[in-house]
Amino acid sequence: MLEIILIATILILLIPIYQAFQTEDIWQKMLAFSSISSKASIIILIVSVLRDDWWIGVVAVIILSVGNAGLMLLANVLKRIDH
Repeated sequence: MLEIILIATILILLIPIYQAFQTEDIWQKMLAFSSISSKASIIILIVSVLRDDWWIGVVAVIILSVGNAGLMLLANVLKRIDH
């Protein structure tokens, strides 16, 4: 069952990757990359459950929380540069 969820999540990961390559708007690209980051963290969490390794899960939680915070910081920097 978890393997099906993992495969489905990987397929869903392709949607924001396609969107990031298709648009020229920096804000749309950042939204797509944020979505990719979140989905990749969820995939890592699923793998940690499959392997029964909670250290991998800890890394996924750190990526999930800090990765999106870094993208939001970058968005604020880009916003200040534009004005």
